[in-house]
Amino acid sequence: MNESAIPFGVIGAGRIGKIHAANLANRIRDARIVVLSDSAKDECERLAGQLNIAKTTPDYRAVLRDPEVQAIAICSSTNSHFDIIMAAADAGKHIFCEKPIDLSIENIKTIDKKIRATGVTFMVGFNRRFDANFAKIRDLVRSGAVGDPHVVKITSRDPAPPSEKYIRSSGGLFLDMTIHDFDMARYLIDSEIVEVYAQGRVLVDPVFAKAGDIDTATVMLNYENGALAVIDNSRRAVYGYDQRVEVFGSKGMATVTNKTPDNHIYSNTDGIHSALPLNFFMERYVDSFLTEMQIFVDCVKKKVEPPVTTWDGLASVAIALAANRSIEEHRPVQVAEFVERR
Repeated sequence: MNESAIPFGVIGAGRIGKIHAANLANRIRDARIVVLSDSAKDECERLAGQLNIAKTTPDYRAVLRDPEVQAIAICSSTNSHFDIIMAAADAGKHIFCEKPIDLSIENIKTIDKKIRATGVTFMVGFNRRFDANFAKIRDLVRSGAVGDPHVVKITSRDPAPPSEKYIRSSGGLFLDMTIHDFDMARYLIDSEIVEVYAQGRVLVDPVFAKAGDIDTATVMLNYENGALAVIDNSRRAVYGYDQRVEVFGSKGMATVTNKTPDNHIYSNTDGIHSALPLNFFMERYVDSFLTEMQIFVDCVKKKVEPPVTTWDGLASVAIALAANRSIEEHRPVQVAEFVERR
């Protein structure tokens, strides 16, 4: 056993918990898992058995009381984040938290104060920042290769809708799905978003209307530096997980297209054919999940601030709330209606 490895507690053994737990157990340098927690006892024990994790508990508080645990990965539902973060910070545990931090601006501000007061390391899980393709676009923008950014286009479409249970607890399309795109829009361009105009519909499945949500949306963003961004979302793209980005500027354009299982092109009398996009985020972003957690571990060991902070979590939630208000009130909404720029 690596004696210098940071002992982790992982809270949440669902889809995202499985990804982070597997990485921490097998692939992350200088980390190991001490305990896994989930209220679904059977699922928790099954995952722990697969990853050779010695301890499990249905109660996250037991994780925070464990003197061996130095850091936690919060992979539970969003409505649990606030209580876990506050208790973990008081217990002196370093915290990696999946997005969104919380659905409340005030709660996130309270979390920020707690993190600053306790001095623990805190990082938000916006994994797409650590995708090599999107990072390259950001590097090209920052280097001036595309000139002054004029237009950002982001397409993000899931291959299939989630369950009704998930929809009802997700916080809605903008806070659950588009929040990644809001963060990406901020990440790609070195300027804050000041205004949001959104439109949304239920075009995929009536279950979204039943849950008070939408499944299809377009969002226009105005940056402080004058650039524009357009995001389009759908909960169902029949051809797979559609993830594309484009930045157009005064000197050129940089684009990321979909990743596919292979890059073959087959031509015959019926047309030209190629592979469909990778099916979902577990396949598309496998490397970015690994990279972001490795960076968090390195930040804990080096005692430096992570690259994704409470401000990044707060800014993206504010944009999402502005998008919700835009749909409700049929108008462009200033982000400053929710949070003042840092």
